[in-house]
Amino acid sequence: MKKLLVVILLFFGFKNLYSQILTLDDLKPKELYNSIRLSYMLVDQPVDKVSYALQPKMGFIGLTYNIPINEWLYTGAGFHTAITGDQGGLFTLGVTLGVNFPVYKNLYFDANVHFGGGGGYRTLVNGGGILYPNIGLQYKKKGYSFGVQYGYMNFFTGIQKDDNISFFIEIPSTLRTASYEKAQKEFVVSNITKDKIWKKPGVRSVQQITFDYFFPRGNSRTDASTNPSYQQIDNTLSVIGFEYQRYLNENTFIYAHLDAMYAGLTAGFMDMFIGAGKNFIETKNVNFFAKFGIGAAGGRIFPEGGLTIYPNAGADIKFSDRFGLSIHGGYHRSILGIASFQALTAGFSLKYYSLSGGIEDPFTGKKASKIRTQGIQVGVQNQSYYDVAKFGIPNSDLQLIAIKIMYDINKRFYVMGEASFAYEGKSGGYAHGIFGLGIRSNKFANNKLSLFAEASGGVAGGGRVDSGEGILVRPTAGVNYHINNDFTINVSGGQMWSPFGNVNSTNFNIGISYGISMLNAKK
Repeated sequence: MKKLLVVILLFFGFKNLYSQILTLDDLKPKELYNSIRLSYMLVDQPVDKVSYALQPKMGFIGLTYNIPINEWLYTGAGFHTAITGDQGGLFTLGVTLGVNFPVYKNLYFDANVHFGGGGGYRTLVNGGGILYPNIGLQYKKKGYSFGVQYGYMNFFTGIQKDDNISFFIEIPSTLRTASYEKAQKEFVVSNITKDKIWKKPGVRSVQQITFDYFFPRGNSRTDASTNPSYQQIDNTLSVIGFEYQRYLNENTFIYAHLDAMYAGLTAGFMDMFIGAGKNFIETKNVNFFAKFGIGAAGGRIFPEGGLTIYPNAGADIKFSDRFGLSIHGGYHRSILGIASFQALTAGFSLKYYSLSGGIEDPFTGKKASKIRTQGIQVGVQNQSYYDVAKFGIPNSDLQLIAIKIMYDINKRFYVMGEASFAYEGKSGGYAHGIFGLGIRSNKFANNKLSLFAEASGGVAGGGRVDSGEGILVRPTAGVNYHINNDFTINVSGGQMWSPFGNVNSTNFNIGISYGISMLNAKK
């Protein structure tokens, strides 16, 4: 009898174990045919409305990531920044809604509206809100395209506004994902799969958080916020940033990089680059690389055009297939300017390596044995901060637009990153970037509600907000309303505090997030 009982228990145990084994046929992947748009325009400046010298034109570039909603409607998010004129440091962050449909063969009609916040010269943008409608034509060929548009860039809270002609190029960026409900699960790769999507190679990429130190040289000077104005910068600047790399072949990659300063000057400096790099010497655990970026920088340094180059070289040390450490140095230099900020740089970064969207390495052909679904939520929020301390101007409430990314550690915990820019509150140019850790509850009320709490910190500055050199702490707590498995409305409140400044502000946020499961390959 005991033997029979053991056999029965073993049978049901193995049956239960077998039932938990998931294969790719249990996963329904989907392809998002997204695109990256790089645009350029010249904007006339309000020289007749200010009492100080101002260059008559500003060169303005945009970098936007667009996602189709259906065959003719798309949305997206991105940055704009100044590169010529004298408004280096003017950055904006916003969201886009547009329409796109064919009119004749490869010729398409394209129109969109971009809303966001940001600024540089606070006297020109006031609160920082930007509304930028565009209409034009686009020519497409094999996913790549270029186009021309007529638009009206309107910082509606200030005097910076002008109609203009813009030119853009667009490159495809296919993203293979699954529903968010499949997140944090493991699927065995079998030899036979029904979906043709698995026959396509994955994407090799790297994400890293960077910690750098700038050592200014030459004629590097502050802006007019110091006393006296335009002082020589001879102290070390501390900078934190984020970088995304995507490999084109086994040792060549393209990348996008963002930085914000948290020590060394009054808060407000940031930069943004796109570029390319190459790994020259590679072993199993050590890699030597060089890369070159071009983009924009500014804020709290002498007002120049903004155009900046940033060559960089270093070495990576891989601890595992997923994690590594990078040590690097470079040369950060503004070009086409008067004072021409320049600095030698040194730093390190924490790297995360991934192969996503397929079961096969695109360059070596090696196949993975498993797919691990990684839960990610991307959201947009309106953030309200009350009675924010400022220097030189009265305190006021601030309204910010935020782009937020939540990266699941497991079903309970997640890490988050956020970029927020002011669009109302007489502090155009204020922005913050923060990272943190979050925890969420199980769903309740018929699986429609869940609770969450976050502890985060980062860098803030600009717009005469009194954040000292920029360190920011912000705890929040709130509730999620789950519309379905992928879409969630978020409502939260908290406190924003600058330990080295005078900001101590109550905060209220409301937004919407979209969840996906990234398909990460495992050996």
